Amino acid sequence: MTKHFMGLTALFLCMACSHPAKETTSPTPEPETTISKEDSYARRFADSEMARFPQAWQLDHGKRLFFGYAQGVGCCAMLKMWKATGDRRYYDYVHQWADTIINDKGEIHLYDKSTYNIDYINSGKVLFDIYRETGNEKYKKAMEVLVRQMKDHPRTLEGGYWHKLCYQHQIWLDGLYMGSPFLAQYGAEFNQPEWIDEAVRQFRLCHAHTHDARTGLYHHAWDESKSQRWANPETGHSPNFWGRSIGWFFMAMVDVLDFIPQEHPGRADILSYIRGLADALPRYQREGLWYQVIDQPEREGNFPEASVTTQCMYAYAKAVNKGYIEPKYKEVAEKAFEGLKKTLLITNEDGTLTLTRCCQVGGLGGNPYRDGSFEYYIGEKMRDNDSKATGPFIMGCLELGK
Repeated sequence: MTKHFMGLTALFLCMACSHPAKETTSPTPEPETTISKEDSYARRFADSEMARFPQAWQLDHGKRLFFGYAQGVGCCAMLKMWKATGDRRYYDYVHQWADTIINDKGEIHLYDKSTYNIDYINSGKVLFDIYRETGNEKYKKAMEVLVRQMKDHPRTLEGGYWHKLCYQHQIWLDGLYMGSPFLAQYGAEFNQPEWIDEAVRQFRLCHAHTHDARTGLYHHAWDESKSQRWANPETGHSPNFWGRSIGWFFMAMVDVLDFIPQEHPGRADILSYIRGLADALPRYQREGLWYQVIDQPEREGNFPEASVTTQCMYAYAKAVNKGYIEPKYKEVAEKAFEGLKKTLLITNEDGTLTLTRCCQVGGLGGNPYRDGSFEYYIGEKMRDNDSKATGPFIMGCLELGK
């Protein structure tokens, strides 16, 4: 990948350049003809990520070759850049990672089905484009590996996927982003509509058990057994509304509709969830930004956080572009963009961009035990240029530029 990198200065001056296609079985997207300020930021930030992380496995500060969900988020953003600009570098960046991490048998490096970790599924999203471009069957085999996991994945009594085998009886909002859009796309691409039905089922169950009618928000997680220390003994809910978990859920709903047919009875349900969340979130936005614990922006110790803001920016902008919500909501996404530029985005001396105040990780249970309290969430580590924030920032800028 490094030999293709032309340097940020030249790229910013020349806003459309492409490389000859390799292994192409479908047409390379035509480059964009006009560039908005948001598109310019998308390109600048994508190029900044490639400068920081010359190999895609290094995204999210990766230390080893791994099929991580955060690398999947960053690579999905790069594929969208390729499609928006026609610049082959972005595709090559992702293809090199996929080609290295998946062998000719379709086996995924360091993948372990026995953990039943739904996070593994997210990176499968990038394989659809790679398979379409190359025609290499190993990518389809790898997707089938992931689908086999979901056939056997442990579930709640109603059929909701556990987040991981080690998080028994628990549905997390994060898991809806990790698994359901991939399954719906797999069903659409390979004419297996039962996987579209499954994706819809997961959203319905998650909504039923995590939605809070009072705030319009969603609890981070639900424990069917009500046995976790973090779980409300009456409802099974986790005690707080973590910003990024809601961002994951919002993005997941907007993305999954790309693969759910207009006539599918579940489509109306997901649209109603999107519209309810779109109506609720502006109440908690401050100077364009959303906070780590999203419903308590004024509480001492809370702070604006990059990933929830970029994720919601992307979801709002795409939902408006797709006609899922009213055009007036584009202003909410634009406020997020301006708030990020003003408060959390830095231009470095070398011209690269840095996104600050990204939550490194957040969860429940485990060892040491995470109790889901306000104090737990605000005490989690922050870092710059975390792919859970930078990927949605790139995708959100592209959607705002449309």
